[in-house]
Amino acid sequence: MSAFMSAFASLVGAFADLLQPLFHGASTAAAIVLFTALVRLAVHPLSRAAARGQKARTKLQPQIAELRKKHAKSPDKMQKALMELHAQEKVSPLSGCLPSLLQMPAFFLLYHLFSSRRIGGDPNSLLGHELFGAPLGERWHDALADGGPFGGQGLVYLALFVVVAVVATFNYGRTKRQMAANPVTPATGPDGQPVPGMGAMTKVMPLMSFLTLFSVAYVPLAAALYIVTSTTWTAVERAFLYRVAPAPEVALAPAV
Repeated sequence: MSAFMSAFASLVGAFADLLQPLFHGASTAAAIVLFTALVRLAVHPLSRAAARGQKARTKLQPQIAELRKKHAKSPDKMQKALMELHAQEKVSPLSGCLPSLLQMPAFFLLYHLFSSRRIGGDPNSLLGHELFGAPLGERWHDALADGGPFGGQGLVYLALFVVVAVVATFNYGRTKRQMAANPVTPATGPDGQPVPGMGAMTKVMPLMSFLTLFSVAYVPLAAALYIVTSTTWTAVERAFLYRVAPAPEVALAPAV
């Protein structure tokens, strides 16, 4: 693992060296943004496939509602019929999760890299790299202790919070419109009855994007940059991919 982390640290350092003539002291932060963009480009084909699957599932909602009505007193038959319908239409109920799941290793690599004091037995020099005076290896509470929320470091986090809030507000509006335009048939349990709490979950769903604010405040600044970049990418990507007959979908945090 230490050898792997050393190789990853070298990769981030190489990106930083490449970007240094343009970004100078913020080259490592720019390298993290570049790394995030490359990860998102790599999983973009899966995001497109997930969008196609989501649209297909939206079109199946009337048929799903009919099957649940038809087999309301026979949960086993209902579940079998739903599985057969998805198989017939070649739609996977889990396809929308793949892009987020495949980004998690990249995020945790970055989190571990900027949380470790030593890499491969040597001091981790990346921890001292900064973004406008805020060390990439420190967290928001460190910035608060050094000048408060409106100090030099605090303003860096404030800018990230603003970006996250704008993106979350955009996602909130988009999700509300999607849910109004494409009501989803409520999920039912083995007894054929609606799953308890799903109504409340539906109301909370549009607010999920705002949880990213807590992630940005908790993780090292380098990982926060990954979250902010990925979340912004996700908002733009979904606005494009789901622009026609979109259906509600919750983003996982970090919008890795």
